[in-house]
Amino acid sequence: MKFLEVDSLDLINTAFLWETSECILTGRVEAYSCKSAGTDKKLFKTLENRYNADLLAPGSISPDELQVISPFGRLTEAAPRKTFFYLLATLNAAFPEHDFEDVRPDQFLKLPSVEMVMNSVNTTLFNLGNDVIVNRYRLWDVLDEIVQLNDCDVYTYNPDVDDDPMNEEEGYLWSMNYFFFNRKLKRMIFFSCKSESMNAPIAEEEGLNDNDDDDDTDMNENGEKSRRYQDEFLMDDME
Repeated sequence: MKFLEVDSLDLINTAFLWETSECILTGRVEAYSCKSAGTDKKLFKTLENRYNADLLAPGSISPDELQVISPFGRLTEAAPRKTFFYLLATLNAAFPEHDFEDVRPDQFLKLPSVEMVMNSVNTTLFNLGNDVIVNRYRLWDVLDEIVQLNDCDVYTYNPDVDDDPMNEEEGYLWSMNYFFFNRKLKRMIFFSCKSESMNAPIAEEEGLNDNDDDDDTDMNENGEKSRRYQDEFLMDDME
């Protein structure tokens, strides 16, 4: 994936750090061209070998089962596999310190419409006290100029707690992330926002002996908060 320098996105991103009385919020919006770099070609070859060897072999998962578990369509077909690859390549580009090669197709969700996502994002930003991104910096007009939103498919990524690239620090509460993919233009917009507690404990440099079980419990609770937030966030709009 090739990162696209867009001045209007740089301006939007300057407003993607703000605080409420309870949390600190950070986010970003990035544009990518779906042109494969060296690492992308290696990832694509790995995925193709995996699906050809494991999923298409006799006695493996049937095409009907693939249709059920994949939000992209039948993974026996090239186009859905390519969409899956583009999403993984975008994650690799957005979080270069992580490797998303083993992410499963069912960890993505295809959303019903661009309008639903726009309304949900607007509601979240407004409720959290940041309407500047939408109103002053024209978030949706800018994205439309880049990827023509009406021609996009929109996906979200729901990682397992241990694999969530957002969940790296104490105090993580929730995150939301969207991929606006225009197949014809071969362009991708990655939108992400996360919330961290203002009351997160600060570890001392020395002499701090944390209980591992407590850490695991906190992580699971934070992960559940994130998943519950996203589920409620999406279901409200689907209704």
